[in-house]
Amino acid sequence: MFNKIILVGFLTRDPELRYTPQGTAVATIGMAANSKVKVGDEWKDEVLFINVVIFGRRAETCSEYLNKGSGVIVDGRLRERKWESEGQQKSKFEIVAQDIQFLPKKQGSGRTNFEDNSLPPEETTDIEPF
Repeated sequence: MFNKIILVGFLTRDPELRYTPQGTAVATIGMAANSKVKVGDEWKDEVLFINVVIFGRRAETCSEYLNKGSGVIVDGRLRERKWESEGQQKSKFEIVAQDIQFLPKKQGSGRTNFEDNSLPPEETTDIEPF
């Protein structure tokens, strides 16, 4: 069986960092991913809100560098959590991140700011212009 999901979107809230009793870091982020849907003759935005769970050092890095509005690419697997509350069965889907990439921050003009030093540096090659 194959379970893989890749989403690109923006954080809807600041990351929440906590630790398991064994000391493993766990961060939860909420993200919104947009897509266009044709309704009649018009294209409408459809927004998907989903929680993402990140473990280990990645969780600590996300907590340190990301905040509400940050853009991310999440690569992971989809899981369903089930629980009982007040006698009712409840469930929700979330992504367990296997990899997460930070997108460059945008300035007010909508242009990308590649000189923003708040993100961890990415490896570059001689081919890339920045």
